[in-house]
Amino acid sequence: MIVFFFLMIALVVVVAAVTLAVIGGGSEAVLPEAEPDRVADGLPEARPVVRADIDALRLPVAPRGYRMAEVDDVLERLAAELAERDARIAQLTAAATPAAPAPEDRVDLTKDDR
Repeated sequence: MIVFFFLMIALVVVVAAVTLAVIGGGSEAVLPEAEPDRVADGLPEARPVVRADIDALRLPVAPRGYRMAEVDDVLERLAAELAERDARIAQLTAAATPAAPAPEDRVDLTKDDR
């Protein structure tokens, strides 16, 4: 019976210690308040994004992963720049490709005209 009471008291002490550790000891904060994370070196606004910008980008971590708003902003910016580059590449490719000759203007090189 004494062992039972001893175990109950030990259990109450352990639960109280864990509770105080989680709460932070009441009005005193054990750890200072963390400042909100922000992208320290975001993507440049004045020029197109280059590979080095992406390599240097570090997204802030939140308690349950990355901050969704920050990641969404970066992905939207990258998607817009990629779409702009794809359109420019298509425009330059179309300008550089000569127009195909009409079917009647084509010369059949396999025919022997003798």
